[in-house]
Amino acid sequence: MATSEQLADSAHFSVENVGGIDRTEVDIPPGVTVLTGKNATNRTSFLRSIMGAMGSERVALKGDADRGRIELTLGDTTYERTLKRVGDGVQFEGEAYLDDPEVADLFAFLLETNDARQAAARDEQLRDVIMRPVDVEAIRSEIRRLEDEKGDINDELARIESEKRELPELERRRNTLREKIEDKREELADLEEDIDDSSRDVEQGRKEQAELEDKLQELRETRSELESVRRKIERQEESISSLKRERSELEDDLDELPETPMGDHRDLEAEIDRLRSKRQDLNAEINELRSLIQYNEERLEAEDYELLQDGGAAAESGSVTDQLVGEDAETVVCWTCGSSVERGQIESTIDRLKDLRSEKVEQLNEVKSDLEARKEEQREATKKQRRRTEIERKIDDIDDELDRRSDQIDALKDQRESLTDEVEALESEVENLESADFDEILSLHKEANQLEFEIDSLESDLDEVTDEIESIEADVERADDLREQRSELVDELTDQRTKIDQIEAEAVESFNEHMESILDLLGYENIERIWIERIEEGDASGAQTRFELHIVRTTENGAAYEDTIDHLSESEREVTGLIFALAGYLVHDLHETVPFMLLDSLEAIDSDRIAALVEYFADYADYLVVALLPEDAQALDDDFTRVTSI
Repeated sequence: MATSEQLADSAHFSVENVGGIDRTEVDIPPGVTVLTGKNATNRTSFLRSIMGAMGSERVALKGDADRGRIELTLGDTTYERTLKRVGDGVQFEGEAYLDDPEVADLFAFLLETNDARQAAARDEQLRDVIMRPVDVEAIRSEIRRLEDEKGDINDELARIESEKRELPELERRRNTLREKIEDKREELADLEEDIDDSSRDVEQGRKEQAELEDKLQELRETRSELESVRRKIERQEESISSLKRERSELEDDLDELPETPMGDHRDLEAEIDRLRSKRQDLNAEINELRSLIQYNEERLEAEDYELLQDGGAAAESGSVTDQLVGEDAETVVCWTCGSSVERGQIESTIDRLKDLRSEKVEQLNEVKSDLEARKEEQREATKKQRRRTEIERKIDDIDDELDRRSDQIDALKDQRESLTDEVEALESEVENLESADFDEILSLHKEANQLEFEIDSLESDLDEVTDEIESIEADVERADDLREQRSELVDELTDQRTKIDQIEAEAVESFNEHMESILDLLGYENIERIWIERIEEGDASGAQTRFELHIVRTTENGAAYEDTIDHLSESEREVTGLIFALAGYLVHDLHETVPFMLLDSLEAIDSDRIAALVEYFADYADYLVVALLPEDAQALDDDFTRVTSI
């Protein structure tokens, strides 16, 4: 891509065997360059050479050549493309200025056959032309992704908010536990003092006391282990209840989904394949028509008359031209043998080819619309199938988890039973060791053991509550970041959802503004206004828009009335088409990425208006290259660069 400094330099073109050109070298300085000359002076061929250097493939190889070359030097950078004849087509190689020339072909290279220019002049659906470069499905896919991400954040925020409401109760519970632990520790300290006092009184029974204390310690540990097992059983039972609730909710979701979401998916896939094949065939036919129209127009200009029909290579394969020419094909023999074939007859055939191409483009748009609808139906069915599969997998996982936790509960219950037996056995041993001398101290030890067990249990509860509080507080702190992230997602969603509307609105606004300016500038007598209205149709779930072109005329006494484009003069239609293409050029920001704008076939417009039109367009392109007849070029500013020989 050229830099702004490079765009201050002249662009040097070297062209071989393109269109009607054998070999030429041309320098194009910034600003307006006028290619002036009579017909058959390779002006259009050179314009197409510029298109080829930019990356377009709407370039014809010279009829008697197998290879061609286009070279563009801009500043210190050189772009070179070669053309090679392969079968009935042309293969392009090398580096072009643009990676993707599609939008430039539509809105920057405004030759006679340009789709945007023709669509406006023929009152075709303008909205489809403006939106053609926009990947609507990619925008919709991005919207779905953003909505899913926003939904996840909303779920997380809802969970955090729910947990936040539990904080006061958890903090009260933590304070209560701390108070209980403190009370128990004070009570234990008092007991330990009593135990010490009692121990001094029974010095002679230390051996028995030591054995008893060991048993009491073992009893305390066993009781603690038993309590731990009981808690594990409770937690497992709570988890099982939660899993069962989740399973029930998933089964409800599953009941709402069709048993076979894909339905007759084979029929749907077959229909999609059929539509794709039809789209491919229509694209091929449209490209063939475009090449054929371009080929014959360039031959008309160059007067290098090759065969148009039966003698030409384009007709040997039974191309779409046969649909138009029919029996008349026999009357058109060749361009060079000297037969008396009127030029108007050839031009008429080209016009009929253009009409057929327009019909094919309409069919292609319908097929694309049908294909998108079928693909959306397939995506929806696939989404439901994926959701059903996911739910079934989750249910299977829950069933496995339920089985696993049930096994754990069974094992824990066995362990609880064993520990209960062990506690009973230890209590029996302690009772056997008790004597009248140790009754008091034994009672104190039992009480102390119980207190220590209760303290351990309370501290365990305190740790769990504290961890839960800290986790919730961390989530609450993270909530602000999540809200900020959600806000950014909402802004991005708004941008994505309104992107198509913005492009359409900007295109309409741009056309209306420039059309108003150009009508004032060109001074068409009884045209009051030409403007586009953006009309929304359908409900919110399937809303569609279209552009409606309005033409307002005035009578001699100043009364306004609405007319149709069919009643415009050829000059007025051409200007309307060019302004529509300029609107697309600006809406898609081509003035920032495509330095060249090309104009051709302006003969229907009078020379003074051509001069005004060229000066108007010159404000928007770094290099504006215009092909004009000498009599039309005379009206242009003398400061503009002229190229008279190609």
